[in-house]
Amino acid sequence: MAETLKVAMPKGRIYKKASALFRSAGLPIPLDVDETRKLVISLPEAGMEFILAKPVDVPTYVEYGVADIGIVGKDVLMEENKDVYELLDLGIARCRMSVIGLPDWKPGITQRVATKYPNVASQYFREQGQQVEVVKLNGSIELAPLIGLADRIVDMVETGQTLKENGLVEMTSIFEITSRLIANRVSYRMKNDEIQALCDRLHKAIMSEGTHVSR
Repeated sequence: MAETLKVAMPKGRIYKKASALFRSAGLPIPLDVDETRKLVISLPEAGMEFILAKPVDVPTYVEYGVADIGIVGKDVLMEENKDVYELLDLGIARCRMSVIGLPDWKPGITQRVATKYPNVASQYFREQGQQVEVVKLNGSIELAPLIGLADRIVDMVETGQTLKENGLVEMTSIFEITSRLIANRVSYRMKNDEIQALCDRLHKAIMSEGTHVSR
């Protein structure tokens, strides 16, 4: 008998896209699950249990084994650097990580960068040979250059509309972001048949929808 897979699912915009992809893969995920306020949802017909979490916490739940697998953006994976397997690029929630600033920005003696992703930002500027002070913020990153807290920001860009409305411009795209399927290392061995079967179904659905991008 197949074991129940515990799946850490991110709350918010990725969740609905992920649950729609699961349905496309033929998994019986009820539509009313998308609107629930429950944090743990049992889905016996699909052989799953969803654990709804903040996106940034998904890799932690998977790393510590309270979830067998999870869905998380590549941005969070790169920032958190958790000890998990990255199994599949789901090709959903597509956006990019970019350096952003005011259109008249010019390099100064000291450069300060604000971001939700201090590890990603620090690594990027190190690789560019630029010395910057990285300031971690948790929200409204676009505010930083407008009030003089930072010269530039590193943040996700989807449509660019928020930047435009605040007079900011995208200077450099660092990397493309999509959501990934990740697995706990022990679960991947102990529940390999169930996890691999899910990967195969999702991969088939991704290819048929034409949403796949390579890693």
